[in-house]
Amino acid sequence: MVYSLTYRRPPYVDSARASVLGHEKTKSIGEASIDSQASGGSGGMSFGIPDALSFDRIITGGTCPPCTARDFMNYLVYIEHSAENLQFYLWYRDYLKRFNELPSNERALAPEWSAEQAEIDAQANQGTPGPKQQISAETAAVFKGTDFAPPTASVVEVKGNPFNTPPRTPNGGEYRESLAPSERAWSENCSTLNSNTNRSFQTKTAGAFQGADLKWQPFTIQPFREEISRIIAIYIADGAPRQLNLSAKERMTLLHALANTTHPTAFRVVVHTVEWSLRHQAHPNFIRWTVCNGNAPRVVFARGLGVAGILGGIICAILITLSNAGRGWRVLSAIGFMIGVATLIAAWKGMCVVLHGMHHRHLRPWELFAEDDDESSWDMGKGSFDTVGSANSYEDEPWVAKYEKRNIIRKVFDREVWIQEPALRQIQDTIFVQALGGALIITAISVGIFCAFPKGNYY
Repeated sequence: MVYSLTYRRPPYVDSARASVLGHEKTKSIGEASIDSQASGGSGGMSFGIPDALSFDRIITGGTCPPCTARDFMNYLVYIEHSAENLQFYLWYRDYLKRFNELPSNERALAPEWSAEQAEIDAQANQGTPGPKQQISAETAAVFKGTDFAPPTASVVEVKGNPFNTPPRTPNGGEYRESLAPSERAWSENCSTLNSNTNRSFQTKTAGAFQGADLKWQPFTIQPFREEISRIIAIYIADGAPRQLNLSAKERMTLLHALANTTHPTAFRVVVHTVEWSLRHQAHPNFIRWTVCNGNAPRVVFARGLGVAGILGGIICAILITLSNAGRGWRVLSAIGFMIGVATLIAAWKGMCVVLHGMHHRHLRPWELFAEDDDESSWDMGKGSFDTVGSANSYEDEPWVAKYEKRNIIRKVFDREVWIQEPALRQIQDTIFVQALGGALIITAISVGIFCAFPKGNYY
């Protein structure tokens, strides 16, 4: 079974931050979710992506390899280099669920942050100068009497850095029992982080709030405050290991909201930006990339075979035309034209017809040297799905050096695996049928041209 012969795979999207207003993003995201729910996998198609491979189906685990959430994450880490968007989005979905499961008395401690409050807050802080740099009295004494002497207003008395306070001994029990249930779960989840990392998170979070001219309150009775502080240090603060691509206005709006509440609505604007990027850039590009069943060397090799087949058909047609053989013998050149053109068209779309004949695909470089065979099982705390992990850098992973050492012939004939996702096989079948149709038309025209010439009678 194939899709319509007019099918086109998703076009490449080079940027999701085109001039689209916030309300338009929200409307587009809402319409995408409604369309996905309404179709229910009934065979609909949106921008070259069938409903079976929709963004929501992939995220909720309704697809098979190589279109799973793990494959999507690997694509964002190794190909598009924007995994922080999906990591943040998955964290937010989990955070929203955990927040809504809190008792009503705990949820009441973090009031909802409305859009009207955000606008009022933005207008109140518009034109407000940034925070003044403050230094200690000891530092001011060093520059006293010089041209570098700071103004008196910027000199403050420093009684110690609260972030350098030694962490509480992980005797563990009493401290965790004193926390609210929501804070206790997060504390246990992050218990493996050492004290230096904790202080680093606190310092980055405090710096982010200071840069927004806000007062940071790291210890409040609002639920999940410690978790929110870590998220700010990892995704929001300048120089964060997984810093989101946010505008200055979006970052300022978010920090002002988080200074008042830990309610999920504080992330409203940022979540819309991240989800827009995932749905309208990362997801179509992922489907387009997944359609390719061979690695880059194999696709180049397939294109070479296609060109060779076409040249073979041309040479065959010329030799028969120059001979004293009848015109009917020139039809034999159609074999070379048909194979060559079909192979070239499919390879131009990233497919190898040989691999497609078996519904196979090449293993990705990071899959070739995977130590864990159960790559399909993932959770929020494993590898790139760890929301409080380090930067998404893979240059030091062992497979990088190993794959570079492989010779070109071995890359062309890398290990293969069966494609399990039916919708992806349908897309590839459609592209293959389109390639055969295009090859048939070009072959008929080419052979017809050669048959129109008279015999050469040279031999």
